[in-house]
Amino acid sequence: MMTANEIRQTFLDFFKSKGHEIVPSAPMVVKNDPTLMFNNSGMAPFKEWFLGNSPAKWPRVADTQKCLRVAGKHNDLEEVGVDTYHHTMFEMLGNWSFGDYFKKEAIAWSWELLTEVYKIPKDRLYVTVFEGSKEEGLDFDQEAFDCWKQFVAEDRILRGNKKDNFWEMGASGPCGPCSEVHVDCRTDEERKKSDGAKLVNNDHPQVIEIWNNVFMEFNRKADGSLEKLPAQHVDTGMGFERLVRVLQGKQSNYDTDVFQPLIQVIEKTSGKKYGKEEKTDIAMRVIADHIRTISFAIADGQLPSNNGAGYVIRRILRRAVRYGYTFLGFNEPFMYKLVPVLAQQMGGFFPELKGQQSLIEKVIQEEETSFLRTLGNGVNRFEDHVKKMSGKVIDGFFAFELFDTFGFPYDLTDLLAREKGLSVDSEGYEKYLKEQKDRSRAATAVDTDDWVIVTELKDNLEDQREENLDKISESRKLERKGVKFVGYETLECDARIVRYRRVKAKGKESYQLVLDVTPFYAESGGQVGDTGVLETANEKIRVTDTKKENGVTIHFVDRLPEDVTKTFRARVDASRRSLTENNHSATHLLHAALRSVLGTHVEQKGSLVNDEYLRFDFSHFSKVTDEELAKIEQIVNEKIRENIAADIKEMPIDEAKKLGAMALFGEKYGDVVRVVVFDKNYSIELCGGTHVPATGKIGLFKIISESAIAAGVRRIEAISAVKAEAFVNGQLALVNRLKETLKGSKDLEKSILQLVEEKSALEKQVAALLREKSQVVKGELLAKMKQVNGVNFIAERVELSNADVIKDLAFELRGQQENLFLVLGAEINGKASLTLAFSDDLVKAKNLDASKIIRELAKEIQGGGGGQVFYATSGGSNVGGIPKALEKAKTLIP
Repeated sequence: MMTANEIRQTFLDFFKSKGHEIVPSAPMVVKNDPTLMFNNSGMAPFKEWFLGNSPAKWPRVADTQKCLRVAGKHNDLEEVGVDTYHHTMFEMLGNWSFGDYFKKEAIAWSWELLTEVYKIPKDRLYVTVFEGSKEEGLDFDQEAFDCWKQFVAEDRILRGNKKDNFWEMGASGPCGPCSEVHVDCRTDEERKKSDGAKLVNNDHPQVIEIWNNVFMEFNRKADGSLEKLPAQHVDTGMGFERLVRVLQGKQSNYDTDVFQPLIQVIEKTSGKKYGKEEKTDIAMRVIADHIRTISFAIADGQLPSNNGAGYVIRRILRRAVRYGYTFLGFNEPFMYKLVPVLAQQMGGFFPELKGQQSLIEKVIQEEETSFLRTLGNGVNRFEDHVKKMSGKVIDGFFAFELFDTFGFPYDLTDLLAREKGLSVDSEGYEKYLKEQKDRSRAATAVDTDDWVIVTELKDNLEDQREENLDKISESRKLERKGVKFVGYETLECDARIVRYRRVKAKGKESYQLVLDVTPFYAESGGQVGDTGVLETANEKIRVTDTKKENGVTIHFVDRLPEDVTKTFRARVDASRRSLTENNHSATHLLHAALRSVLGTHVEQKGSLVNDEYLRFDFSHFSKVTDEELAKIEQIVNEKIRENIAADIKEMPIDEAKKLGAMALFGEKYGDVVRVVVFDKNYSIELCGGTHVPATGKIGLFKIISESAIAAGVRRIEAISAVKAEAFVNGQLALVNRLKETLKGSKDLEKSILQLVEEKSALEKQVAALLREKSQVVKGELLAKMKQVNGVNFIAERVELSNADVIKDLAFELRGQQENLFLVLGAEINGKASLTLAFSDDLVKAKNLDASKIIRELAKEIQGGGGGQVFYATSGGSNVGGIPKALEKAKTLIP
């Protein structure tokens, strides 16, 4: 029986023998593409080639691509692990033709590999072809049918509808009919009972799609219409995990050697056996699937966070932790212990797993610790809510609040409720969840028109083959000819608009332009996009941003020029670019200094470079000390004073690596790279950004903060040039003002420390006096206590200006006086303060919750508050509202 690693290698070797270039997987995490967070298909890394925005380097390519899907057909995250054949992260084996071979070869090779190389029995295979679509005006795919007839009996060639057999990249873009290969994995006895053909594309767990051959013949326009592509392409995808399952004769993907090493460790750690109980089986599958996704994402540079791609990874990680916590009894971090197993298993083919293993483990462990704490807090909130509720149904808004505000999963709320014989208002929960999603969707909705082609261009690609140009449509020729970037050499040039499109987002209309030549740098590699203007003698159009989309430079403008056919003077904001360049070059000097001071384990994990400041994230497992920061800053400034000339050149990536340039994990590099050198013995980096001609231009470098953003990842924020000068001058001015305030003190630090000590001593004296006073106030409050609705009620304003003293007073009273409802108002540092306290017997008897009542009282002082069921506080800006709040309290006694 072939191992998973042998199966993968056999696929690549087969297509290498058919003249394909074997390329490594692109990172799973996508950077510098506003349309995609993760590579969700095998073809995604080749979008630029399919769209024609850059020429294909090879006519035939094969690879295995790391992919991530958490939405779409069969890929809802909450279903992964429930069945045995869908995953979040998966490998997609694929072979590609860019204007080279088409259906005949693709079909013949897929049959040859499956039946002659992998030896899958032919009588277990079915194929599908596109049946056509009247609404689209598309005919039955007779060509694919005729190709398959050479290998397969006609009763095994099934006709599929548009949903199953017409593949589209998205709402617009290249698309075409597809032909799938399905395999019937049922036992011989089961196959005799029912025809496998009837189970194809019917979600049967043992009759599954194994390979999809997509024949890209059309381009879907934004208006929904289709146009024929002169160049025909092949895009095939075969799910690696499913293929291994078939070849190893397993009934489940999770029974193969892709997942079993992980599941066996989970079994040992939990003390539970896989295959014994459905709930624990699902939990083990979820964890085994998700640890792969999380590990590869972190290795590719995406840390868990609360937004964007980072939120997706955090959500997946928390789902795995939740299943372990709920069904396997994991109350302590456990997932990070699986990383060494995964690295050993897959690190040979994906070296990033071993290279980043320590970081992956630390990040996962910290995330687990944090979420387990969240789960514990959520359980406590749930218990408190149940104690106070009446009836048997938990409010849908409470379940939603637990999830939305505190990160506590709904299914765990539902599980806890069922254990207590309760239910959750699921309809109410879904209603609030849908409202939230609708708000989010509306906030991010973007309506984008089709491109309007304005002008023709000469080809900018010197190495473009004429025979390929003949196959490309007019609109795609414009894309291929692309945008010539001259922004390394100049900040202004004459340019013409090649095409434009209207974009509407959040009710605002704007436009995006493509120019034939541009000095505007498009956002990439952490450096922000340029801004500036497009000018004619009579008009000036403001360029508000510049980004790349599928390899094309897009210029963002608020309005369209009156005459789009004119020649414009494209002019970059020189001051903003200059300040940005200072910060970008400073990040290179900083990176080298970090490795010099902290060690060569330091690697870049993210960056942001703009005209205001620089932000640099890097791997390091402890806080950088003040002494280390001072040394790092000193080295950078020394390099600035040396005025080192930038040596920037393009070269083959292998040559760059020989020079010592670091290739960062998670970055996608071409065969030819741009190398930025500031002293070959100090800083050599692969970088496409813009830089200073010599380091002296940076002027001054100043670190303003150092912090942790994740386990094993630190962040430094710094400023340079005029911003650094302004910062230093501001600090010096502050020192001078302090000296003047302290009447020319010769030892400023000593004088300030003395003031701090004196202030602390005075505060203690004041607190002691207030505590003495509070005892007098306590007697006065007890004397004013009234009976309201059978409750001992005190609601008074007190002249105490210390929150701790008021708290102590409240706790004394609630501990000494039974059946007490206490409200105290005070003015502290010019702000209104309310304190609410109940005796324990009153809380139980009346089912009171101080944290809810205080929020109602806080409205009178224009503030907010919170606390526990027996004690809560509020602060607000309206001191004049204290009497109303005290009066209102009486009406809230049950």
